[in-house]
Amino acid sequence: MAAAVYDAIENGSTLIAEAGTGTGKTFAYLVPALIAGGKVLVSSGTKPLQDQLFRKDLPAVLDALHINAATALLKGRANYVCLHRTARAESEGMLPTREDVVHLRSVIRFASTTSTGDRAELAEVPENAAIWPLVTSTRDNCLGAECPRFAECFVYKARREAQGADIVVVNHHLFMADLAFRDDSIRDFLPTVDTVILDEAHQLPAIAADFFGASLSLAQLLEAGRDARSLGLSRAPDGASWITLTHRFERAVRDLRLALGNAGLAIGSRTPVERIPRRADLIPAFDELDGCAAEVLRALEINRGRDAELDLLIGRFSELRRELKDWTQAVGTPAHAEENEGPPDPTEQSNPSVRWISVSTHGAQFNQTPLAPGQALARAREAQPQAWILTSATLTAAGRFDHFLAEVGIEGATTARWNSPFDFPQQALLYLPKSLPSPNDARFAQVVAEAAWPLVRANGGRAFILCTTLRAVDKVADRLRQLMALDDQQLPLLVQGTTTRRALIDAFRASGSAILVGSISFWEGIDIRGDALSLVVIDKLPFAPPVDPVVEAKIRYLRRIGRNPFNEYQLPEAIMLMKQGVGRLIRDETDRGVLMILDERLLTKPYGKVVLASLPPFARTRTEAEAIEFLTRRPSTGRART
Repeated sequence: MAAAVYDAIENGSTLIAEAGTGTGKTFAYLVPALIAGGKVLVSSGTKPLQDQLFRKDLPAVLDALHINAATALLKGRANYVCLHRTARAESEGMLPTREDVVHLRSVIRFASTTSTGDRAELAEVPENAAIWPLVTSTRDNCLGAECPRFAECFVYKARREAQGADIVVVNHHLFMADLAFRDDSIRDFLPTVDTVILDEAHQLPAIAADFFGASLSLAQLLEAGRDARSLGLSRAPDGASWITLTHRFERAVRDLRLALGNAGLAIGSRTPVERIPRRADLIPAFDELDGCAAEVLRALEINRGRDAELDLLIGRFSELRRELKDWTQAVGTPAHAEENEGPPDPTEQSNPSVRWISVSTHGAQFNQTPLAPGQALARAREAQPQAWILTSATLTAAGRFDHFLAEVGIEGATTARWNSPFDFPQQALLYLPKSLPSPNDARFAQVVAEAAWPLVRANGGRAFILCTTLRAVDKVADRLRQLMALDDQQLPLLVQGTTTRRALIDAFRASGSAILVGSISFWEGIDIRGDALSLVVIDKLPFAPPVDPVVEAKIRYLRRIGRNPFNEYQLPEAIMLMKQGVGRLIRDETDRGVLMILDERLLTKPYGKVVLASLPPFARTRTEAEAIEFLTRRPSTGRART
């Protein structure tokens, strides 16, 4: 793999490489990139991997090669404490809860001692704490060079270091933000790097869909209203009736939320615009909100030049009005004819997208998602002259890259695969139980818990139970509690939603006998080696729900352009996610364990063979006793860890 990466760098070409768990793919791309020289940009799928690359893997390779190179870690703005906004939050003193006050004090102490300002270093303030938006900046509210604390700014310090570094480590969200021209974080140096390496590349199509699409939330609107009131009162108190204007604007935002319910959108729904039952009823609410936004904008324009932060709101409200007008037009446009009636028009085929609205208890989000995000990604790739390396453990279905290549849209790439070096037939057993109900059966989640419990009990916990939906997580967990009580076996039960993902994983590692029940967010990016995890249970094939607005629209679009949605989209997507879930089990040469999948479609449907052919070559059984015996048997010999 290292040789293939080196060739791609030397030729300035694109390599798409699947490397199974244990191949050492991180070293396989870092070593040739460092030997080849030049400026290197490494992008990871998650911030934890970004930190591991920068703090562990990269220093190890530099040390091994005796190379002295400058390195830099760069994250998006919201990851760094903003000194100016922190000072403003302290001086205004208008925090709603005592907890917010405590968190602000922690941030202030941290800001006075940290050299990086990276909020990840402040563990005592939770990731989702309400204080963070008040003490970090966004592109909308950052003053840039006009900021009184610009010389000390952590964001620009990180960017300056990145400009001068030989190797810069970023994450996909920051990388994609640059390609989508959403931020200027890395635009200055991206065209000058010699090599771009994209690890965990299987995430790129989904992230590209977010960044090359558009979204507007009621929370964004309310935040803009609050900022206009706060800045107006503090910077131009005599400039307008700020309280009246912003209260009217915020009331219009809340009226739009009520109108969504009246139009037929239930809490938790995700609905394409053309399926909204009474969408014409939304137009008056949109018009009223736009009118209130226009009044705030006029007040801001009258006071232009009095304060830099107040001036930033002019562009912000102008953009919000533009987005509101787009949505008013979309809601007012008659529903399209069914997309399978006649050929697609050239505009739709070149830039297909779906508009949809998601509704929560008090909020809503308006989304426009591209159905072929790879087109924009491919254009961005063509505009960059560097070598690109895209790698992951899961890029193929049944050994073929067709689906991933279609999703990223990049042509002319070299593809290559390297299987995991682990001895899967000896290290792991795939258990496919008999006589299971259909995954659509109302009692299926309870059956999952009942079928898994004998193995979990015999294994003393040490199990992941991975479900495809949050609803199934709760049902499985509830039934497991009942079964543990009946057997008087109280094992630690960790359930998604009870605390943060990181806290659950830390608790699982610390316990040594825990059961973790989680949904899709636990299927990837978790590395637990050794005896702590030796049983992974997957409830069913992770097909995306066909009623999801994006999935439904993409199925119609693919069918309309003459492609097979199931074979070319739904099945490969499910296989790639399944491979991620399966990959949680064997992480090391000495790991042993059982993978249990409770979906009979693997054996009864023709596509089941394709799924099984995509998984590692585990030994197989359909007998519970054999699975339990494998879990409880200690291997007579074992290879030493390397």
